[in-house]
Amino acid sequence: MNPQLQARIDHLVADRQRAWRAPNVSVGLVRDGQLVHTVHVGAARLDPVTAATDDTPFMIGSVTKTFTAVVIMALRDEGRLDLDNRLDAHLPGISHGELTIRLLLGHLSGLQREPVGRVWESMDNPDAARLLAELGQAEQVLTPHEVFHYSNLAFALLGQVIERLERRPWEDVVRQRVLHPLGMTRTGLTPAADRARGYLVHPFSGVATEEPVADLKATAPMGGLWSTVADLSRYAAFVADPDPAVLAPATVATMCRPQVILDPDAWTLGYGLSFGMVRRGDRIYVGHGGAMPGFLTGLRVSRPDRLGAVVWANSSAGAEPIVLAADLLDLVLDAEPTAASPWTPEASVPELDEFLGSWWSEGEELVFSVRDGRLWCAPRGAGALFESRFIPDGTDRFRVDLGRERGEALDVERDASGRISRMYLATYAVTREPLAFADL
Repeated sequence: MNPQLQARIDHLVADRQRAWRAPNVSVGLVRDGQLVHTVHVGAARLDPVTAATDDTPFMIGSVTKTFTAVVIMALRDEGRLDLDNRLDAHLPGISHGELTIRLLLGHLSGLQREPVGRVWESMDNPDAARLLAELGQAEQVLTPHEVFHYSNLAFALLGQVIERLERRPWEDVVRQRVLHPLGMTRTGLTPAADRARGYLVHPFSGVATEEPVADLKATAPMGGLWSTVADLSRYAAFVADPDPAVLAPATVATMCRPQVILDPDAWTLGYGLSFGMVRRGDRIYVGHGGAMPGFLTGLRVSRPDRLGAVVWANSSAGAEPIVLAADLLDLVLDAEPTAASPWTPEASVPELDEFLGSWWSEGEELVFSVRDGRLWCAPRGAGALFESRFIPDGTDRFRVDLGRERGEALDVERDASGRISRMYLATYAVTREPLAFADL
């Protein structure tokens, strides 16, 4: 990152800190797995005044939900749960047990937003026994899968699913499965002695009042983690380019696909399996925001560019870290766009040679080609959205493992000489010459 761009970033962060009137704003930018720039403006503590560093712990709030989701998806990949399992398959006898894991992950369950009671007024969060005992009083405020409805309660329940399956505390599972492999040594539920302080800044007087530290107990899986710029940047790097030791890249990609569009008229905001996404022009950024008393956090990642931004402010209100995180990604990509990977000649794959070239189906030309040693197909002139990639699935059979026709089969028929006479993609005939349906 060149010095001019760094100076522009520093200036933007300083401007936002002043506009937000947040005691501190801290930023970390990660690219290609490396923390390339950090900014700290203001004070992590006011009494005495103490500057933030890359290792200052702060509460990340609902960014925690994505850690809970990573564990859930790892358990899925291990075959220990299915996303379409009912909740009561793992928590027998509970109320709302008909809801599925998938609905909870995507905030489509229709469950009320918070656990029973005025927990943010009393700061009396339930333990596991109370959480489950009081669940019968929780309202189903919307029909499941009707619309997006954010629910902290849903992620508290997912935390209970994890604890039942793993037979140990949620934090221990997250530490072993996510934090330790990623080197996030300063992330956890216990606030460190050198932590930042969180404040509410009065909107008229500008006086900052220190907020209490919340003990979330059984609701910690929805927002309880503390982290640092250095640690959370490691997590941003993982979201951009997943470490298979934590979670398969294909699984992270699944988590970052929209389950619901939040603004159906504009198509700029979506939500996947715990990860939110925002569209800015041709760019799509994934991530999550966080809010806890005294702290606001934003995580945004451009996965194709392996670029991420983390932002936090020690203020209860007025700051928009998730917006600034996206603004920073725009600033970096406008100034230093990601270079395209150079093309290199393909290695010969003789067994695929007879598939190459033009074929026809439904009167449309399909072009079969080899890329990265795999067979691909797309209508001529179509973009990447219409491509399909094939993997072998037996003798003269392939299966689409990536792209438009994912999951569908390509069956090959041969004539007496052993040459391909025709193929069937998702049961549609594919021939070397264009044929009408009547001529098939």
